[in-house]
Amino acid sequence: MKILVTGGTGYIGSHTCIELLNSRYEVIVVDNLSNSKIEVINKIKTITNKDFKFYEMDLRSEEELRNIFSKEKIDAVIHFAGLKAVGESVQKPLLYYQNNLDSTLTLCKVMNEFKVKKLVFSSSATVYGEQKVLPIKESASLSTTNPYGSTKLFIEYILDDLYKSDNEWSIIKLRYFNPVGAHESGLIGEDPNGIPNNLMPYVSKVAIGELPYLNVFGDDYDTKDGTGVRDYIHVVDLAKGHLKALEYIDKNNDCIAINLGTGTGYSVLDIVKTYEKVNNIKVPYKITKRRDGDIAECYADSTKAKELLNWSSELSLDDMVKSAYNFIIKNKE
Repeated sequence: MKILVTGGTGYIGSHTCIELLNSRYEVIVVDNLSNSKIEVINKIKTITNKDFKFYEMDLRSEEELRNIFSKEKIDAVIHFAGLKAVGESVQKPLLYYQNNLDSTLTLCKVMNEFKVKKLVFSSSATVYGEQKVLPIKESASLSTTNPYGSTKLFIEYILDDLYKSDNEWSIIKLRYFNPVGAHESGLIGEDPNGIPNNLMPYVSKVAIGELPYLNVFGDDYDTKDGTGVRDYIHVVDLAKGHLKALEYIDKNNDCIAINLGTGTGYSVLDIVKTYEKVNNIKVPYKITKRRDGDIAECYADSTKAKELLNWSSELSLDDMVKSAYNFIIKNKE
């Protein structure tokens, strides 16, 4: 099978490309490199010892995308491309709506033209908003607390309507919880441009002295230590979930949402303390005010992934923090 991976040089996209190549899929990557680095391409090739095609382009360019579909015999698409920082989305909502919705609409239009109707979509647990009942099942009510989450939810609605209009489509909306960690080689990991928006790369930059301390956004949530609780999942486990999703859509015509998480909630301070213990290093932090759009607690019920995809997470929190530190040490320069 030949798989088009949009946003394939990004954090989750690059790890998924490795799993795809190691499982003998053909891979074509499309990315505009707005929040990733071109060096990732060679790193994926080094890790897998396999070659693949890369197109640097903005997914909203219909003509360029059509050219790729004309040249390549694509069987299915994994769609990661999109802006993803919660805080930035609150400050720049129009940018997020325009980028994330337009790119998906263009992709689906061109897929439809070329009769490529198998899609794995990178959604998010942000579509659940704030839930009173935990762990969160896929049947939970949907709402959002920030524009980033809203773009994910609106895209889910678009994909639902697309399937209703033509059930030759086969679509899985993977609702990830909080991906962390890095590939065991240390060659690729979460390496955002500029100041990180996510917890683990920020902790890592503090750990090596690149940033002076970690800002902990709020210690007055209704959680065990007052800090936000999330379901952190190792990015390699997450990547493997995409291969299981591909296998499913290859055999089934469906449009379903599936959680990918561990089912365990860890607080910000749990992460900091585990990082310090496993890596034998100090991570200074300061408590600051809550961040707009954040919620207190969020972790998954991943029963559906086990039942339908035969997938469950395997790597521990220790594995997550150890691999994140290994990556930042190897990529200091």
